[in-house]
Amino acid sequence: MHTPLKASEEEARRLDAADPGHRDLFHVPPADGGSYPETAYFAGNSLGLQPRATRDELLADLADWARLGVEGHLEAGRPWLPYHELLTGPAARLVGALPEETVVMNSLTVNLHLLMVSFYRPHGERVRLVIEDSAFPSDSYAVRSQARFHGLDPDDAVVRLRPRPGEDTLRTEDVQDFLAREGHTVALVMLGGVNYLTGELMDIPAITAAGQAAGAVVGWDLAHAAGNVPLQLHDWGVDFAAWCSYKYLNSGPGALAGAFVHQRHLGDPGLPRFEGWWSTEPGTRFLMAPVADPPATADAWQVSNPPIFSMGPVRTSLELFDKIGIAALRERSERLTGYLEQLLDEITPTRPITVVTPRDPRRRGCQLSLRIGPGAGDAADLARRLRHEHGVVTDVRRPDIVRVAPVPLYSTFHDCWRAVDALARCVAEES
Repeated sequence: MHTPLKASEEEARRLDAADPGHRDLFHVPPADGGSYPETAYFAGNSLGLQPRATRDELLADLADWARLGVEGHLEAGRPWLPYHELLTGPAARLVGALPEETVVMNSLTVNLHLLMVSFYRPHGERVRLVIEDSAFPSDSYAVRSQARFHGLDPDDAVVRLRPRPGEDTLRTEDVQDFLAREGHTVALVMLGGVNYLTGELMDIPAITAAGQAAGAVVGWDLAHAAGNVPLQLHDWGVDFAAWCSYKYLNSGPGALAGAFVHQRHLGDPGLPRFEGWWSTEPGTRFLMAPVADPPATADAWQVSNPPIFSMGPVRTSLELFDKIGIAALRERSERLTGYLEQLLDEITPTRPITVVTPRDPRRRGCQLSLRIGPGAGDAADLARRLRHEHGVVTDVRRPDIVRVAPVPLYSTFHDCWRAVDALARCVAEES
């Protein structure tokens, strides 16, 4: 039979009363099972919840289209022609960048490709691309295709850094040691800021410095870092970065992504880049010149005019981050994830479950990744039971990882208690 947690449900409720978060600003799905009306939602690392303000603000943009037609480009409440500029400042503040270094556009992998056109320039013996072995598949596909595009064999050109035998996460010193030994062969280092599988937060400034000291360009995929952990891309000297906004930035499925190019690269005429309608100076755009006149900002990497109705939800979400502040959210995140870890510590010594995410809060975001061992059942089946029997939504990465991400904007201490209580019940029944 299930043994109740030492930490009581009442204690979790008291913690929520003292540290309430911002759940009221979001639509929380109803529970699909269990005895609580709302889902305990831990899948914001896959898709964030919808802010309540999104619908009305999106409808206002749609109403301008109905009312104004083409004149909405200049006369809408939020004119469409410069609309993307409304997102630039908040996005820059979120990732620790200058406004001129930041642009919201496209989707994540499209942005990575556009940036690699500029920053992956193999020549001589310096041809290799370095990623982590557990990189998200789209990053693996992207770098392999870039290698092939340059006439290289991706099996030779792409280096996949692996943890030490018996370990789940990369050590910073091992990345640094590799770059010290092999850096003369590396053209580009492009790692995930927070690993999607393990939840490990990489030491972005230290690895950036090591890569650049070896003569390589260093870029970052921040899909699981933006909106999750504080970033200082400008001060850290990162060459480029890209991120999506449908996870921790709560901008909707397939939402527009962001890109960063460090100030030192802006306006460099020798830097190759793909160009299109929105890559040229806005003040001369309608002169319809045949040759682009790119601005000395990250806007020069734009290709197409932005989709207004996709930008609206990003703007709405970024306003929340501006209002609340990523530093305050990070502090609450550490409290929530620490509490979740404390509860898991009660059950994991006698259960076939292992937390593979680093225990040091400085080396992780909000996500804890649980390896489901023999005796606890299939990971996918466990996640299904958590949802349909207990109203706890997690997600699975096969073969054996269940990811649990208490998002500080809308997750609660009671959610964490529910998740671990339900997990203990499911595993006890399986055993």
